[in-house]
Amino acid sequence: MQEILAITLQSMQQDMRQLDNVASNLANALTPGYQRGVTSNRPMGPAATTFAEMVDGMGKLPSDAASTSVASALRLQVDQRPGSLKQTGQPLDIALAGPGYFEVNTNTGPAYTRQGNFHLDARGRLVTAQGHAVMGKGGEIFLNNDHPAIDPVGNLYDQEKSRGSGSSPAPLVPQSATLQQALDQLKVVQPEASTEMSRLSSGLMKASGPMAMVNDRDVQLKQGFLEGSNVEPRQEMVQLIQTMRHFESMQKVSQGYDDLMGQAIRKLGDLS
Repeated sequence: MQEILAITLQSMQQDMRQLDNVASNLANALTPGYQRGVTSNRPMGPAATTFAEMVDGMGKLPSDAASTSVASALRLQVDQRPGSLKQTGQPLDIALAGPGYFEVNTNTGPAYTRQGNFHLDARGRLVTAQGHAVMGKGGEIFLNNDHPAIDPVGNLYDQEKSRGSGSSPAPLVPQSATLQQALDQLKVVQPEASTEMSRLSSGLMKASGPMAMVNDRDVQLKQGFLEGSNVEPRQEMVQLIQTMRHFESMQKVSQGYDDLMGQAIRKLGDLS
């Protein structure tokens, strides 16, 4: 009969992970390029583990991890639908209007992001807001100035800074860009069918498998724009309420089962 408590405990732990995911989505509703996390339940049953094993295992896990049974029953995925675009006029703000990720180089290896708020470091490298080098098809990207022209497929061209007056930004892609030789091309990749994306810190993602280059005809870059998150706060609030109600229901089931076992033990004591 302890399997009943094991199932309710497992379900409550899943609800706690779902609440963490909803909290993360709401906290990043205004983060550029953030892709919301989505949880889905896998079939679970009493054969997976026992209540005693789950209780013992909880003490052996780090505070930010779930038990093995919970991790296997709850799947966290990334919603890869693009967010809305916002014009900034900054020449190093680049938005992906289509599929894919920018590849960046970190201390632990390649990572991927849709946050396009780039800048130049002291060496003239194109880097993310956290200082990670943005990768091009030829490696790290070095620019002569912080106002290049970038075409929709990610080719970067040198461009003289506009000296005109007024608040209107300079043309982002000059008419003569096609006559110039591109300095490099931004590397835009997407996960293959067998590859899953998981979240790192600072808007970065890591891949569990190989990544494929996005064909130029499918790349949709917009210079002077930033992609917003694809989080819908109202949807997340509905998910929050549903998860809380489910947690409370499982808590009542657990309490009811505990009361039932207590009554049975007392009756057995009276009969003896």
